[in-house]
Amino acid sequence: MAEYSSHVPGTFSWVELATIDQKAGVAFYRALLGWDVKDQPIGPTEVYSLFTLRGQEVAAAYTMRSDERQLGFPPHWNLYVTVADVDEAAKRAAALGAKVFCPPFDVMDAGRMVVLRDPAGAVFQLWQSARSIGAKILNEPGALCWSELTTRDTAAAEAFYTGLFGWTAKHSAPGAPMAYTEFSVQDQPSIGMMAMPAHMPASVPSYWMPYFQVADCDATAARAGELGAKVIVGPRDIPDTGRFAVVEDPQGAVFAVFKFAGA
Repeated sequence: MAEYSSHVPGTFSWVELATIDQKAGVAFYRALLGWDVKDQPIGPTEVYSLFTLRGQEVAAAYTMRSDERQLGFPPHWNLYVTVADVDEAAKRAAALGAKVFCPPFDVMDAGRMVVLRDPAGAVFQLWQSARSIGAKILNEPGALCWSELTTRDTAAAEAFYTGLFGWTAKHSAPGAPMAYTEFSVQDQPSIGMMAMPAHMPASVPSYWMPYFQVADCDATAARAGELGAKVIVGPRDIPDTGRFAVVEDPQGAVFAVFKFAGA
């Protein structure tokens, strides 16, 4: 079990599904990952669906706002990084070339956040905790275990994120089948980066994607298909590391499932 009461700054600490059919999205992930759910009102007609394991919050879902749809955003997962001071971090991100979509703002008494787009085009969030630290379980089946950036400019992205968060980078060995960068927070690798595949349409921007740990990658991928999702990569082995699959949920949000080798 890997339960948390706080997160080290620079850690991905929360994931949030933005979807066009919240009821269907919640049902899909509950059936796939074994999550329970508790809904919190966030307006006269809207709710914020908190996914839980053992009663502990691990992720959330909400209905995409009209401004997101008007900008042409597809259903997607938002990934949040914990920081000690979101206002200061947002200023530093802007100085490093990020776009700040709006000034940092309070989320009731839960915490304070801001939405950023990195210099290579990937959108992510910063989180300064108050009542809510974010995910209270990580790195076990049903919880976030890895966060991965697919980017159109790996050099610019590495310079930005190491400058903003102090991540340390480890590059794949020369001659490796695919160039890949692992980032560590306080010597703990939990983040990856790869170049955008050549076959991806030019309209696809750089993006962050969550990996959820599972007990059986193949069985989970098969179950996702039964539930109406599309398996777009894998299941596939990563030598000496584990096995993964990339899935597009029935509404179009993309995520990955992962089983560690020997787990």
